[in-house]
Amino acid sequence: MNIQFKKGVLNLCVLVLLDKQDRYGYELVQKISDQIAISEGSVYPLLRRLTKEGYFTTYLKESTEGPPRKYYKLTDTGRDYLHEQLEEWKHFSQGVNTLIEEGIKHD
Repeated sequence: MNIQFKKGVLNLCVLVLLDKQDRYGYELVQKISDQIAISEGSVYPLLRRLTKEGYFTTYLKESTEGPPRKYYKLTDTGRDYLHEQLEEWKHFSQGVNTLIEEGIKHD
């Protein structure tokens, strides 16, 4: 899949996953990778940026499988941002789907 497509939706995927529950970085990578082919290295810079922008907070939690894990938690600001992004995605994808349908009908 086109790398630009992935970059555009990765933000949204991370926000949606953190809306339901706190997660650690590798868990987010695995969850997203189940649906979209991404590299692990593409998620961590995004997490750092969104944390810096105030959309997430982080905390450490002990792990039975090694060192403590850094968990990401969606803030109220992050939740507002998620809803804005979902609205934009809905309008964008509807527009693209409409154009695709029109293109298919004319073939």
